[in-house]
Amino acid sequence: MNVFDRVKWRTVAALTLVTLTVGACDSGTDAPEKRSAPGPSVIAPGKPGEPARTLSAADAAKEIPDDSPNAADFEYVQMMIVHHGQALDMTELAPHRAKSANVKRMASRIAAGQGPEIDAMKGWLKNHGGKRRTSGGAGSSHHHDHATMPGMATEAQLTQLRAARGAAFDELFLKLMTAHHYGAITMATSVLSDGNNVQVEEMANEVIAQQTSEISRMREMP
Repeated sequence: MNVFDRVKWRTVAALTLVTLTVGACDSGTDAPEKRSAPGPSVIAPGKPGEPARTLSAADAAKEIPDDSPNAADFEYVQMMIVHHGQALDMTELAPHRAKSANVKRMASRIAAGQGPEIDAMKGWLKNHGGKRRTSGGAGSSHHHDHATMPGMATEAQLTQLRAARGAAFDELFLKLMTAHHYGAITMATSVLSDGNNVQVEEMANEVIAQQTSEISRMREMP
């Protein structure tokens, strides 16, 4: 099962456990002896390529996927907050340095999307007990080099971007931001495979969709 089939099945399984009433009405005059009706049955969707199953209500409750966040979920959210933060730092430079109106609009679009995403991820962390120490990820005592995250610009590159003006700024901004977006997509794809929380999966899918679209737009710019 690939990453996207896995996400789709988990979501469908959680949302489509449909209760069916078992029994039938008899319109005849000679009604059969009535017996206590069994409990409701539940149709549980199968994994991709597998048939659905009919379960008792008790067994169905056990089938609902446990989406408790794991270490990969926490690492992704904590690192992506930092990753998005650098993107916002770069977009703040565009209004007074960029020459191209398209670049300015793209910077504004990125800021408008990633600012609320940061707020959503911070809210997720708060709702799940705050930051966690992860193996080499954000929150660990030895995680200091943000450049180790995929697509992150180095401090030297950021210094160069701050110093650039006009067409030179436009070119460097598009280069760095495109790489930054590819890095975010790499991180999001990874958590879809390794994470367990449905809300994190939804946020990661949004990152992939949004930033893939923005990469296409940036690659069309001169």
